Amino acid sequence: MHRLRVFLLEHGLDAIIVCLAAAAALTIVTHTGSTGTDDVGVVFHAVAVVVMSLALTLRRRAPFAIPAGTWLSSATLSIVDGSLIAGQAPLSIVGMIAAVLLGDLKDHRQARAGLAVVVASAATVAYQDPTHTAGDLFFIPGLFAAGWLVGFTLHARTEQAEAAEERAARAEWQRRNEGRVAVAEERARIARELHDIVAHAVSVMVLQVGALRHRLPVEDVTSRETLRNVEEAGRDALTEMRRLLEAMRRDGDPLDLAPQPGLGGIAALLDTVRAAGIDTDLHVHGEAVDLPPGLALSAYRITQEGLTNVIKHAHTHRAEVHLRYCTDGLELEVRDDGGGPTTTDSLGHGLVGIRERVALYGGSMTAGPTETGGFALRARLPLGPG
Repeated sequence: MHRLRVFLLEHGLDAIIVCLAAAAALTIVTHTGSTGTDDVGVVFHAVAVVVMSLALTLRRRAPFAIPAGTWLSSATLSIVDGSLIAGQAPLSIVGMIAAVLLGDLKDHRQARAGLAVVVASAATVAYQDPTHTAGDLFFIPGLFAAGWLVGFTLHARTEQAEAAEERAARAEWQRRNEGRVAVAEERARIARELHDIVAHAVSVMVLQVGALRHRLPVEDVTSRETLRNVEEAGRDALTEMRRLLEAMRRDGDPLDLAPQPGLGGIAALLDTVRAAGIDTDLHVHGEAVDLPPGLALSAYRITQEGLTNVIKHAHTHRAEVHLRYCTDGLELEVRDDGGGPTTTDSLGHGLVGIRERVALYGGSMTAGPTETGGFALRARLPLGPG
């Protein structure tokens, strides 16, 4: 069935044209034979009609010239024999196909020229018909002009559909591109934030190594030299980390000298949300434990982004933040009872950052509407290696 459908789409019209050409030739032979026309005239007329009709199978090579030539040939043959074209049903269908093809041209100037050819040729064929009436001179050209209009309308619809598909493809590309940019920017932001934590830890190590080196006896040259090398390597690492941070900072980004926040800053964060008009409660479950600085920073940023989404999208006056300390991880939940978005697509790229932070520690997250209404963001950060 698929092959048949493809064949009909590619060659169906050609097959119809061939059948119409054969029917037209048979009609001419039958009609002229009964009127006593000589054999040479019958053959000439039949061949001319077949060639004129079959030329439409080459329409893809010359979209304007072939259909226009079909109509001009019809007008010429009608001048030679007024009854040859008029009244021939197969040739009328061929003419209608040619009219639709001229209306379906991409070039609107050629399409308008094609309309003129159709109307003028149809009027000529109607006028050369010995049995024509005054009404035929208007009705027949108008009929084929309607066929041209059908082709013109179909082409306009096709152009609209193609334009819509192009816009959709462009929008999809833009969405994916923006998503990739957002991921890259968020990863750079995470790296800049973690730089402070790592730099602080390395600084402490360097200071401790230096203090230990100064306490060693002067005669312990080997140990003192080893610790000096470790201290210098630590300072070199700090220098390279600062250079790396400068490379990741975009032009115009201010230098952030404030300490990176942790879970201890969530209370102040909730005060900010309450100042925005949203009553927010914090619920802590389990016994709080000391978290690695990087994980605590990520937990704070995830909570911050969740509350930001509540302010922007939830359309509510109440939200809850839950922190659950488990034996092997920390679970975060930010939920509201508003009538905000039912999908995460409208939350912009905020969730991109959350996913990146969760993935950094091998955790998991979900975000979506709740069964009781509202929206919930849940994330789990394992305490062990990801």
